[in-house]
Amino acid sequence: MVSNRRIGLENSETRGLLLDAAERVICEEGYAAASSRRIAKRAGLKPQLVYYYFRTMDDLFVALIRRRVNRSIESLARALTSKHPLRAAWEFNRAPIDTVLSMELMAMANHRKAVGMEIKHAGEQILSMQVGAASGSLQEGGLDPDEYPPVAVMLLINAISRCIVMENKVGSTVGHGEIEMIVERWLRRLEGAAQRAAVPARSRGRRPKVDC
Repeated sequence: MVSNRRIGLENSETRGLLLDAAERVICEEGYAAASSRRIAKRAGLKPQLVYYYFRTMDDLFVALIRRRVNRSIESLARALTSKHPLRAAWEFNRAPIDTVLSMELMAMANHRKAVGMEIKHAGEQILSMQVGAASGSLQEGGLDPDEYPPVAVMLLINAISRCIVMENKVGSTVGHGEIEMIVERWLRRLEGAAQRAAVPARSRGRRPKVDC
């Protein structure tokens, strides 16, 4: 049964302070420490305000994820306007932004179904954006979409980049240089093929006109 009690405005400064405090607690002390009292104390607010702006702690965590995802989507949308969206996606996912928070939220998802569902939805939304932008690039590069499905290519890029970021966070770098070299080589080949495909066939190999 959904409560009909009043909930604070989403654009409230106080609500933002609570979300900021929740992020700090999770990053510095772990997701298990993110209680309403600990979050309110970190924000310098009364504990009851947590439940004025969020009906449950799950609602608070879901709001935190949505705020982060909205920021990521804005950044990703700008990055994917690049002429080389695959490289843009690779660089975007390699950026070590909020790595600790992401890892803690994934751990939290094992214990909170609402958090897991929100992370799933966010991941699918971001992947869809990447696949849409990458499809054209793959076709321009002459890759058969049946042999190289765009969604599989993007999942591979995402998996490698995220693995590198997370392992870097704990100081493990074994094999990173080698896998980055392979990905870089592959991206260069694909970008080169796309550039050649963009040149009209009759223009290829044409000798420049020389005025005598």
